Amino acid sequence: MISITQATESDIHVIKSMADVVFRYTYSSILTAEQVEYMMEWMYSKQSLEKQFSDLHIFFIAWCNGIPVGYMSIQKESITEDNITVYHLHKLYVMPEWQGRGVGEHLFKQAHEYASENKNTAKVRIELNVNRYNKAVGFYLRMGMEIAREGDFPIGEGFYMNDYIMSLEL
Repeated sequence: MISITQATESDIHVIKSMADVVFRYTYSSILTAEQVEYMMEWMYSKQSLEKQFSDLHIFFIAWCNGIPVGYMSIQKESITEDNITVYHLHKLYVMPEWQGRGVGEHLFKQAHEYASENKNTAKVRIELNVNRYNKAVGFYLRMGMEIAREGDFPIGEGFYMNDYIMSLEL
């Protein structure tokens, strides 16, 4: 049975511990080892995670029998000119041994629920960036998202994120 709880800063060690495994697992065949390590420090150092919490990234952790099996973070980004509240899904990762067992769907539904319950407008949209070569693209398409555009974003040290920006209007 999968349960999902909203994380607090006291859960940073749990998120970081999972990221140490799943982030490297996800990107080791897509990015260079140097870029993976740079991004780990950039996104998952204790200081970076603390800043994400202070910047109102809302984290959720998926659990199975007391074991953390995945995590997700979402953040209210903006309200568009056509009065749509936009949430950015920053992270959604499932531990390798739990992939394909519905954990990602539970986390995605939690993002959907959170955005719907906390919107400031009649409509809400979830957007996310996903590496164009990440197999998760197929997952997000199955969840109803569409590829809205793509971009190559410099992140420092000469590294880029080569992403699709995917979108789902709720």
